[in-house]
Amino acid sequence: MTGKERIRAVLEHKTADKLAYDMGSCAVTGIHCNALAGLRRYYGLDDHPVYVHEPGQMLGLVEDDLAEALGIDTIGCFAPKNAIGVPNTDWKEYRMPWGQVVMLPARMVDSFTPHEGGLYTYPEGDKSLPPSGYMPERCYFFDSIERQQGEIDDDNLNVEDNLQEYGEIDDATLEYWRRETTRAAATGRAVVASFGGMALGDVARIISPAIREPRGIRSVAEWYMSTVCRPDYIKEMFDRQTRLAIRNLEKIHAVTGDNVDVVYICGADFGTQNSQFLSVDTFRDLYLPYYKRMNDWIHENTSWKTFKHSCGAIYPLMDCLIEAGFDIINPVQIAATDMEPQRLKDEFGSRISFWGGGIDTQHTLPFGTPAQVREEVLRLCDIFGRDGGFVFNTVHNIQANVPVENIVAMVETLKEIRK
Repeated sequence: MTGKERIRAVLEHKTADKLAYDMGSCAVTGIHCNALAGLRRYYGLDDHPVYVHEPGQMLGLVEDDLAEALGIDTIGCFAPKNAIGVPNTDWKEYRMPWGQVVMLPARMVDSFTPHEGGLYTYPEGDKSLPPSGYMPERCYFFDSIERQQGEIDDDNLNVEDNLQEYGEIDDATLEYWRRETTRAAATGRAVVASFGGMALGDVARIISPAIREPRGIRSVAEWYMSTVCRPDYIKEMFDRQTRLAIRNLEKIHAVTGDNVDVVYICGADFGTQNSQFLSVDTFRDLYLPYYKRMNDWIHENTSWKTFKHSCGAIYPLMDCLIEAGFDIINPVQIAATDMEPQRLKDEFGSRISFWGGGIDTQHTLPFGTPAQVREEVLRLCDIFGRDGGFVFNTVHNIQANVPVENIVAMVETLKEIRK
């Protein structure tokens, strides 16, 4: 099977010729540039600076040579602009505070401002604006900076303010998606596209580090309070966002068609390590109807599968996510409360696909031994891999300074399984 055929088979809950494998196809299945450089060196690949396509998390681009060396079945198509609104073009070398030279968009590099051993970054790389991101000293990624504009005035809230970052897709962006998905599909791997515009309530979008002057509700705490205090505001926002998203998807599908296999819908987290950010009833009231409208349109009009990311202890919400029409759940945070792998597979494995859950990135991968990594990969692939419905990926992104020997142990164990 090709990578495309393999991913397609397992997402239809069929048994493929071998285990399906993803690394780096979207912003929640990736690898930190620091770890990626070590992996490239281990496999004897060209030691050029890693391209950082997602600077908020400092995720490195998994290039074709590494994808081939590792046997990866997927390829990502990313938005033309990164998390702070800078186009991923005009690449420039930059030495990060930990000493690694990476490639970043020149507009971003030229706007970096040192501060107390760290770095500030700015919306669209414009230093005339207040900073929207900060990498503290001895840190390996950027934290978004809240830029809430004063106190919330409930009598004068305007839903338009929380829709600043959403709009009708333009012809240049449509041409970008046509070109990028065509290129990606030619590799024979499954294309995972991050079109954007469907992130209902994702706090990364609420904070909006790419917006020049954010208006509306732009505080994480205020947003979560709003799910209780301002449900009508949120429903209007989600309704308008959903209608706009579907209009844009119609245009995107017209130029991409079957080049795309999987669509990354949203990264809104609903779980903490031990519980949930909201009740099942609140999810059903605020989120489920709008997710379902988007998923239904995609399933009725395209061949795409839909991908939902949510960290944490989301076992009580799994039936809701399935009812909302999601084909895929990620990252399958197996160390969170009630997220036991066998239980998840037994209860939900015939109705949704698990993309992730293949190795614990909080404990085993960064702090275990290669032997412990091998044992966990074997055990989890045996549980999740039966009867399709599983794409191997780590539990969220591989972080900086994970021992390369542990990542290699994961990769080599996968190669053994896949034989």
